Amino acid sequence: TPLLPSARRPSPVAMALRNLAASALNASGLRALSHPFGGADFALKVAGSAAARAFGTVAEGCKYAKSHEWAKVDGDVATVGISDHAQSELGDVVYVELPEVGRKFDQGETFGVVESVKAASDVYAPVSGEVVEVNTELSDKPATINTDPYAGGWIMKLKMSNKGDLSKLMDAAAYKAEISE
Repeated sequence: TPLLPSARRPSPVAMALRNLAASALNASGLRALSHPFGGADFALKVAGSAAARAFGTVAEGCKYAKSHEWAKVDGDVATVGISDHAQSELGDVVYVELPEVGRKFDQGETFGVVESVKAASDVYAPVSGEVVEVNTELSDKPATINTDPYAGGWIMKLKMSNKGDLSKLMDAAAYKAEISE
């Protein structure tokens, strides 16, 4: 038995338009509490994809800025990237502006831009220091930030000028709590 009497059933064109709108809503990351033609299944699908984005992977051993950059320290060098949570909020990354090797940044200073199909976002130095290396692979494969944000998707390496900056960052547990709010 059909769910709706034939007089109330949407036409195939209306259904196609609704499906297109639902896909656009889902792709944009917006949440829907209800949908007049998709019911609870549609609402759960949209809410579920939003929840998956909200609770991305948090790498242990990294320090995190409130602006969603991470730093993994080895001696006096910090490898820097954006968190899994940040990349999932941005969507498909299509371009990464890399800083110049030798450039110095203060903690919290903009060092580049990550552009996605949804938005462009400034990225900030989680610690102060001098750029000693950049991930040139991101020039050809910026989507590596989406697929491997904590390893292959790193953006730069900084020789830290102030290890005290690390005390202003969150550990993995604190960052998990931050993004789950």
